Amino acid sequence: MDAFSKELNDLLTDAFWSVLKIEERAANTVANGDLSISEMHMLEAVSKDEEYGRTISELAADQQITLSSVTIAVNKLVKKGYVEKVRHEQDGRQVFVKLTKMGRKVNAGHLYFHENMVRNVSEGMTEEEKEVLVKAMKNLNRFFKRKLEQREEA
Repeated sequence: MDAFSKELNDLLTDAFWSVLKIEERAANTVANGDLSISEMHMLEAVSKDEEYGRTISELAADQQITLSSVTIAVNKLVKKGYVEKVRHEQDGRQVFVKLTKMGRKVNAGHLYFHENMVRNVSEGMTEEEKEVLVKAMKNLNRFFKRKLEQREEA
């Protein structure tokens, strides 16, 4: 591995682990140690439609996990008081998952972390530097998505 590749690898690895640890600490602080990172991300997915809520199918697609995994996660979050299940007014067979007041509070803290992270990373950058960073992140995301697809096909 050349010097650039080694440095980039080290930076990516360090950034990945730092984000995970910071999110974990933030989750523990905001939710008093009551939520895992995956549960925090489930709350974030639920919050994408605050008016009506989201179906189990929508959450599964968003999180790229099975319907049964979402059902288990949602049931845990209901017991913890972060989400509620609401039946559709016209079609009682359809169930929507919505954030409770406590869920909205925790999710707001999580979103603040992300906003603060982006603001601090881009602070002092020129528009050209921001474009280069976004291009690099898009390349990284494409790599991860290809790897995920390859694993799903195997």
